[in-house]
Amino acid sequence: MEKLVSIWSKNRPLPESYIFPPETRPGNLDVPTSKAIPVIDLRQNRADVVHQILKAGEEYGFFQVVNHGVPEDVMNESMGVFKEFFEMPAEDKAMLYSEDPRNRCRLSTSSVNYSREKVHHWRDNLRHPCHPHLQDSIQLWPQKPIRYRKVVGIFSIEAKKLGSRILELVAEGLGLECGYFGDKLSESMMLSVSHYPPCPDPSLTLGLSKHCDPDLITILHQGGVKGLQVFNNGEWISVEPFHNAFVVNIGNLLQVISNDKLKSVEHRVVTNSSVARTTAAFFISPSDDSIIEPAKPPAGDTSVYRAFGFREFMLHYLPNLENNEVVMEHFKLQA
Repeated sequence: MEKLVSIWSKNRPLPESYIFPPETRPGNLDVPTSKAIPVIDLRQNRADVVHQILKAGEEYGFFQVVNHGVPEDVMNESMGVFKEFFEMPAEDKAMLYSEDPRNRCRLSTSSVNYSREKVHHWRDNLRHPCHPHLQDSIQLWPQKPIRYRKVVGIFSIEAKKLGSRILELVAEGLGLECGYFGDKLSESMMLSVSHYPPCPDPSLTLGLSKHCDPDLITILHQGGVKGLQVFNNGEWISVEPFHNAFVVNIGNLLQVISNDKLKSVEHRVVTNSSVARTTAAFFISPSDDSIIEPAKPPAGDTSVYRAFGFREFMLHYLPNLENNEVVMEHFKLQA
């Protein structure tokens, strides 16, 4: 519990264990902002939305959505509750703290496994399941703040609806049958709430190292403070917070299903020295027993990937999460 960055970080220099090797440090934090990922208005003509999502998925692997149907008050109240959670006294959070990645609901620090890391990330994290079986999952969630379960329960339902809507649009763009991503392929949804306190030297450390997400899609609320960066055409670009928007990115499994038409792209999180940043990411994934494979390719195309189980994918992903090329190569068909 005492390892949480938010507990010990005030008025202290950056510890050696948080300083990244020179080749992986963010260095200059002023990355290009003129080159922005697309912002897609979901109230537009459906055909236009489908086209824009597919184009963004091909070129960036990321896009933002506005007019998405999630009520503004639900978003604001939920982000407020998340901030309240991280501001609570240590004793109110102690029961949730765990360094065991297998714990379904846990408060932790840094990345996946603190004790096995060579360098730590400047981040505290609350992670728990939302779907399927929301009512069962809620019993694992924090009991404080008192309104956490009610408020976040509503938020998770809205996020799941938005995720299903986006996957329907993706299926349409890929020429797949209606409901392709229904049932087991998008059954699971995990919430990851990250808290990045002000950092004494953001040029030397990272909130999260470069990685790709292992799911179908991720839906992120940035909380109004920038920090997310996406690797595009050989450079890091900043994803600016856009009012009442969600950032959506393509996960590795959707890249496989699209047969490399859509790209799962490396991204990272940088810190800042002046203000805390709290974000909420919903990861939409298949059920554990799902089989993943490319959807039927267009005439003349061949499948890039073999069929594999979601469990098998995760067993290979976790040890290699900072090297996406190694992750994806393992599941490709041999030429």
